[in-house]
Amino acid sequence: MEALISAVLGDLVSRAISVVVKKYRDQTTTEEDLQRLHQLLLRLSAVIEEAEGRCVTNRGMVRQVSMMIEQMFRGYYLLDSFKCRNKKTDDEEVSQSLFAQSKSNPAKRYRCLSSDTQIKSMVIGRDSGRELKRVILVLESMVADIKEFAIFLMGYPRICRQPYASYLFLNKCMFGRQMEREQVISFLLQDEPLGGGNLGVLPIVGPRLIGKSTLVEHVCEDERVRNNFSLILRYNGNNLKYETAKKFRDHCVIKHQNIASGEERVLVIIEILGDVEEEAWNRLVHTSERCMAHGSKIIITSRSEKMISVGTSEAIKLSCLSKEAYWYFFKIVMFGSTDPEEHPKLTSIAMELALEMRGSFMAAYIVAALLRENLSSQFWRRVLATAREYAEKNSLVLGEYPEDGMSRYSWSIAERLRGSDDRKLFLIHHSHESGPASQGEVPRITLVDLLSGTCRNMPRGKFEVLSWKSLIPPYYSYIYACEFLWHKNTIS
Repeated sequence: MEALISAVLGDLVSRAISVVVKKYRDQTTTEEDLQRLHQLLLRLSAVIEEAEGRCVTNRGMVRQVSMMIEQMFRGYYLLDSFKCRNKKTDDEEVSQSLFAQSKSNPAKRYRCLSSDTQIKSMVIGRDSGRELKRVILVLESMVADIKEFAIFLMGYPRICRQPYASYLFLNKCMFGRQMEREQVISFLLQDEPLGGGNLGVLPIVGPRLIGKSTLVEHVCEDERVRNNFSLILRYNGNNLKYETAKKFRDHCVIKHQNIASGEERVLVIIEILGDVEEEAWNRLVHTSERCMAHGSKIIITSRSEKMISVGTSEAIKLSCLSKEAYWYFFKIVMFGSTDPEEHPKLTSIAMELALEMRGSFMAAYIVAALLRENLSSQFWRRVLATAREYAEKNSLVLGEYPEDGMSRYSWSIAERLRGSDDRKLFLIHHSHESGPASQGEVPRITLVDLLSGTCRNMPRGKFEVLSWKSLIPPYYSYIYACEFLWHKNTIS
């Protein structure tokens, strides 16, 4: 009886404390909430950094780390948004889109505010305050259980690597795909059931430049994968339709060979743009099953979601990063070792730019390289205006945002000539990737040179520029075919 009374009293006390804590939280000021959020993010970041420095093989823990990272991105985005809003000056306002996500066309996202701006601002402010408290509650729940997670984490071996500053490390690693990477590795290490087909197939689908090849390259460099297969091949052909077994093998290059392995398992990487006819695919799989050992695997990447049907395992769909994750990435690439809090004006402009770039990794590197050359807020605003104009002009001319293979209009950010309304306009006709084997053939002129107008001898007619050179596998160089035009006021 005494135990029951004690349990009831304990429950009542616990509920009373919860009510008091909740009431206290509801009465805290925004400044107190931001300080609490910052403290929670520091604790969570420390655990995430420790987890990323260890070889964690438990899928449940990998999922938990992925959830922590997602909430960390969300928290930092909200923290930076409030800081930008609180530190804005009379000559610079942070776009309201930082606090209320727009569902409209990107080209129309930033229109002049209507006469009820003050009312909207108050509503957005209240919504932001409630969002801030919700994020704090989620992070507090995570941090409360983090001690047990950290104990389990200590049981996994460390990954041997040299320490990097965060901005240097991001330049040399894959960002935001930890969960997908572990999914692919788990598929490759899993044994195929006896009695069924001996060949596992994993489709990885997603739009152009989303990171499919990068994901596969990082998986293939993992020691667990290399030790599990005697041979890793990459298919370099263009079309599977007319491939015989011999032709297919001739079109494959060896990425890795494990001579010490007693197993004969083979991993084949196939990268195609679209889909494959069912008959051609079935013929390829049937031939491969006869000549490849049990446990061999195929990874096929494509832009077409139709390829999902060929998988023997659940396909992996890659999509753009969330706006919170993308801002975290862009901020580090943009500011490097510099503390963004020392430049509140530039940070607010950078947040708006991050929204305009729609999750593009390449755009992040290009814009960051452009902005780092000039830390003037006036120049940064000009870059932001040009980015908006780029989206709007292409939308107006083409009827929708340009798809792959469609020419795009782009402004040079260099100022107009004195006394003239003429502006340099160049047309991006198409783009292609160049592998590391042909690095000597990449153009000397970069897209940053073109945008900033710093190139001394601008070419005439059609020419190629280096858009971006990746520092991580597969080390592609991305090249644009361009043509200079001169433009007066509007596109005719």
